[in-house]
Amino acid sequence: MDRRTFIGRTVGGLLAAPLAARAQKSPTPVIGFLSSASLAQWTSFVAAFRQGLNEGGYIESKDVAIEFRWAEGHYDRLPALAADLVRRQVTVVVASGGTGPALAAKAATSTIPIVYTGVADPVGTGLVASLGRPGGNITGVSMFTLELDAKRTELLHELVPKATVIALLVNPEVRSTESNVRAVQEAARSLALPVHVLRARTEQEIDAAFATLVRLRTGALVVAPSPLFGNRREQIVGLAARYAVPTVFDLREFVAAGGLMSYGPSLFEIYRQAGIYTSKILNGTKPAELPVLQPTKFELAINTRTAKALGLTIPQSLRVQAELIE
Repeated sequence: MDRRTFIGRTVGGLLAAPLAARAQKSPTPVIGFLSSASLAQWTSFVAAFRQGLNEGGYIESKDVAIEFRWAEGHYDRLPALAADLVRRQVTVVVASGGTGPALAAKAATSTIPIVYTGVADPVGTGLVASLGRPGGNITGVSMFTLELDAKRTELLHELVPKATVIALLVNPEVRSTESNVRAVQEAARSLALPVHVLRARTEQEIDAAFATLVRLRTGALVVAPSPLFGNRREQIVGLAARYAVPTVFDLREFVAAGGLMSYGPSLFEIYRQAGIYTSKILNGTKPAELPVLQPTKFELAINTRTAKALGLTIPQSLRVQAELIE
């Protein structure tokens, strides 16, 4: 071997060693996506999350990998699913679909960064110290579900003024349920409307709740936010149509599926922002440095075909505000 070849190989080896070490120390980051819902109902929101990641410079399968864990409405599965992601040593956990996944993720790790979505009261539930300075290893995008429950009740009354009794469907597994109940009761009281509270935590209990609703001759229904209800979207919309019960939901997706009306924040935007926050954490920003985001885009949607089938006339005051879906 001549002197020039020896030097070239030696220098090449010295340069290759740090590069190899760097590659070993910087594997593809893995996002653990923990959700109380199911992929079938969350496809569009996952797409929004990926869009936010892309805006932050991360493309799945190229710059980052995503491990999904779906509880499919079974909240008792969340702790084990969160623990599984921690054992997997993911780079960041995205806790999707309400307070349950966020609390499960927080209980599973105090070191891996967590980005949550859809928590109604992150301070009250102890997830963060404050909205502006969350502290610890968790931040995210909140939802004003309690304030919106009252607004949905008022909008339903505006669309169905002849309803003299209303019902509220809640999932008792959701931690904010009692707050949801109080918010709707207070709004209904101001409208001089009695409220029947119906509780359902399974597919069968949803069927039973609607049977009770009909027996009580309820004139309209408010469906509280719940990943279970999102998963059972077709069932609930179908029951509302079968029993001709005007119903208001929290998500536009219910209206697209044939539900009467919805009012709430844009979940697409919430998940896009969660993707952007996740990319910031992948770039080295600590969750404690990222203030909790609050929704700024709200959507009112009304299905005109469903309104017609129910014999309802949409007032002009709602027409000018709403996205009208056929």
